[in-house]
Amino acid sequence: MPASPENHLSWAEFERVEMRVGTIIEACIFEEARKPAYKIIADFGEFGLRKTSAQITKRYVPEELIGKQIIAVLNFPPKQIANIKSEFLLLGVLGTDQDVTLLVPDKPVENGWRIA
Repeated sequence: MPASPENHLSWAEFERVEMRVGTIIEACIFEEARKPAYKIIADFGEFGLRKTSAQITKRYVPEELIGKQIIAVLNFPPKQIANIKSEFLLLGVLGTDQDVTLLVPDKPVENGWRIA
């Protein structure tokens, strides 16, 4: 179903979204979270190391996430989630079963590169 015209973004609005590639360097169970989640730290190159929480426990285990390149939004304001301040939004595909499959580059690229 196509998006309705009242939901269309302008090109300028889209360009404001800072989607960047990062590499997960740490992932562990986020015991303090209300719903099953992982604490994740990713390296975004010149944008530094950033942390977040991700409810991706149905499809992934922490060990397989280490070293995985991901796509994330960096310019949302920080959000407090339990005892950490989330500094990026990890992007994924939400299935009908509410499982998330991560969006990833199909070839290795430099951390911090922008999604266009």
